[in-house]
Amino acid sequence: MTVKYSKDHEWVKVENGIATVGITNHAQEQLGDVVFVELPAIGKTVTQHGQAAVVESVKAASEVYAPVSGEVVDVNKDLEGDPAMVNRAAEGEAWFMKVKLTNPSELDGLMDKAAYDKFISG
Repeated sequence: MTVKYSKDHEWVKVENGIATVGITNHAQEQLGDVVFVELPAIGKTVTQHGQAAVVESVKAASEVYAPVSGEVVDVNKDLEGDPAMVNRAAEGEAWFMKVKLTNPSELDGLMDKAAYDKFISG
């Protein structure tokens, strides 16, 4: 299973046409302590690079953009009760949403881990 990364600091992992989306470890480090997460509604259609969720930290509120287009089929309700999970496991159990892909070719425009690491190191 391949993980891809966006320039907006989201990660996406695709399995059977369903993309699991979250923010990168780099993004959560920049945000600091996460205190609130606003997730999209199940059934919402998201478009690539469009706003999909909001994450708030003690420092700032930040948009979470969809790295791929599709329909939101699941959200991580655990984040509502424990937003700090994002700080502990940003690229794991603290995923934000699952999206049924409408245009899988959008994945081709995202970065692999090596390219993302180069991107954030500047």
